[in-house]
Formats: sequence, structure tokens, C-alpha cells
Amino acid sequence: MVTERSEKDTVAFSVENGIAWVSFNRPEKRNCMSPKLNRRMMEVLDELEHREDVGVLVLTGEGTAWSAGMDLKEYFRETEAQGLQGTRKAQRESYGWWRRLRWYQKPTIAMVNGWCFGGGYGPLFACDLAFSADEAQFGLSEINWGILPGGGAAKVAVELTSFRNAMYHALMGENVDGKTAASWGFVNESVPLAQLRTRVTEVANVLLKKNTHALKATKDAIRRVREMTYDNAEDYLIRAQEAANSFDNEGRKEGIKQFIDDKTYKPGLGAYDKSKHGG
Repeated sequence: MVTERSEKDTVAFSVENGIAWVSFNRPEKRNCMSPKLNRRMMEVLDELEHREDVGVLVLTGEGTAWSAGMDLKEYFRETEAQGLQGTRKAQRESYGWWRRLRWYQKPTIAMVNGWCFGGGYGPLFACDLAFSADEAQFGLSEINWGILPGGGAAKVAVELTSFRNAMYHALMGENVDGKTAASWGFVNESVPLAQLRTRVTEVANVLLKKNTHALKATKDAIRRVREMTYDNAEDYLIRAQEAANSFDNEGRKEGIKQFIDDKTYKPGLGAYDKSKHGG
């Protein structure tokens, strides 16, 4: 008989060389998200967001799954038994940390090591980058048990892939592997499971070399402009650049100095040495 995990134990994390490795920690239930896990995830995000020893956050899952979505018993049946108040509370707790992750201070990477279903699409989309194992399985199985892919899952599908792919995925309820998920745009790249952590670490280490203020501004810009007309996006980006320059103009000046004056780096080949100004 599986012992019920404490709320604190539903999420595991460690910080290594600037990378926060955060894991859904209910492997016995394929890391299904429950009210306890959702509350704990918000606490973990709070704890890590402004730590000076954290530059990148990686979200993964313990065991053989990334997340099999929402726990049907705890998230649906038990909260629905509490009436509309219970349902709304559970929704706020889950959607709240997904929203928080979308606008997180640090770059975020989804490392999809196994099953990714339904509600798992929320945090998948919330992460800035995503890498999966070839062996991973992605699915919107809601149609198979009589509901629609809610909680943002349908929106994620049409945001990340084509209309035809999204419609087939949602109507058929069939799983696709990591390679197909990459070809559809659900993830940036798919590699064999044995290589997944190494590849994600490589990407995280590249991000760690970038200017932190520029990373945050760029993350926000990409998410914002995708919903704007070209003219609105152009205006937003001009204002965002002005704001970024006033907030961290030393970083911008140092990068230009190393390129033009010092001739110590080339923008197209990597990041400037941010240690020169400590930014």
C-alpha cells in the first residue's frame, strides 16, 4: 500500500551550478498534479525565483513520467464534492502557478522525461523552452473519458502546433512520442532518454552566460508580441527596450564596448563577458 505523501514531499528540488532542478514528486501516480502538489509548487517557485545561486529553472518528473495530468480522484472527484467553492479553489491553485511560471524571473526549461498528458500541457507551455525524451508520450486523453481538454490544454495545443495537428490530437485521444512532439512544435527538441539531462544541462549553461536582465526582458517580449499586431508589437518593443536600457544600461554598454572597443567578442558567436560589470 502506497503511503500518502506530505504536501512538502510532492515536489523535490536541488540547486547545482546555477541550475534549479525541480521535480514533480509523485512517481507512484505518474506525477499527477493534486491540490497538495499545486500548493507546494507555488511555494517552491517563490523560494527559487530570486535566489542569487539560481540562474535557470528546469522542471521535470521523478520516475517514468513528467506529469500524467490532473489526479482524477483528488483534483476532480474530491474537489467537486466540495461544490463550486472547492472546484474554484483547486483551479486557482493549479492555474496560479502555471501563470507564475509563464512570467518567471529566470529562464525555464521543461525536461519531459516520460508521460505528459492533459493538465501537464499547462506547465509545458509555461516553460520557455522544452526538451523531451524520444520515449516520452504526449496525449490529450480527455476525449476518451468524456470531457474536453480544458484547463488551457486545448489552447496550448493550438498555440504550439498546427490547426490540423491540434484537432487530430484532441479528437482522437491518441498518444504521440517525443519525436512527433518535436516535429509538431510541442517541444524544441527530442533526444534519447539517456541523453536528455545532458542536453538540457548544455542549454541551461548557455543561458547562464547571458545577461539576466536581457533574458527576462526577452522572455516577456516573445510572449507578449505573439498576441499583437505588427504595429502594436513594434511600439511595445521600442518601449520595452527603452525601459530595459534605463534599468540595466551598464550591461548594454559593456557588451558594445567589448565588441567595438575591446574586440574581445562577436555577438553572433556567443554572449559577452558579463563578469566585467557584474550584471
